[in-house]
Amino acid sequence: MSAPSRLSNAFSKPHPALVCFITAGDGDTAANLDALVEGGADVIELGMPFTDPMADGPAIQNANLRSLGAGTTTADVLRIATEFRQRHPDVPLVLMGYANPMIRRGPDWFASAAKDAGVDGVICVDIPPEEDDALGPDLRAAGIAPIRLATPTTDAKRLPQVLEGSDGFLYYVSVAGITGKQQAAQTSIEDSVARLKAATDLPIAVGFGVRTPEQAGAIAKVADGVVVGSALVELVGEHGSDAPEKLRELTASLAKAVHSAAKGAP
Repeated sequence: MSAPSRLSNAFSKPHPALVCFITAGDGDTAANLDALVEGGADVIELGMPFTDPMADGPAIQNANLRSLGAGTTTADVLRIATEFRQRHPDVPLVLMGYANPMIRRGPDWFASAAKDAGVDGVICVDIPPEEDDALGPDLRAAGIAPIRLATPTTDAKRLPQVLEGSDGFLYYVSVAGITGKQQAAQTSIEDSVARLKAATDLPIAVGFGVRTPEQAGAIAKVADGVVVGSALVELVGEHGSDAPEKLRELTASLAKAVHSAAKGAP
């Protein structure tokens, strides 16, 4: 199955998609990724560790430090992705991270390596749409979706630029801040998702601050997908070698809440 069809299939199911994030190289990543899939995750986001993850809160910052402290390299991340694709041929895999590790050897090299690893999409937090040429053309040429971020401050004037060249899904960052620290009010999320849906046919996945099945289920009633990261990453930090079991349990409860929400319900 090709990269575009894996992502499109994930968002064309009768129910919203659960998108789960963990950091590569933090703990037994292969076992942790398998646990997310076994728990019912529809899309996997694999974080590329970086020394200055400015968009991330303490949980993911600490995961980056643990991973880098263990010596994780970009080559390791790509190896983890390659092995994941071999084990899970149909589960979409998105790399999420920052520009430096992605473009330091050239965007063409990174796009080619990501394609060879079976990656479906890339979220680069610190390359704005205005600088798409830094990575976007090479990703698109490799058949990899450049997944863009929209925020509460993305106004009607800038939104078309965010959407141009974006693919896979649109990641709506529901709070103007870092990951894991706060959650937007449900009414704010509903209004924002409606505004975005009026502007694009891309699926809208909502993340930042989503920690519980109750929160995820509420968002899933209006969005096409729900992204959970910090709550999962914290389990890896807390439980070490026992993390897969904990990840599987939380993912299963999140998946049950998200999958039971009817798309487009009021």
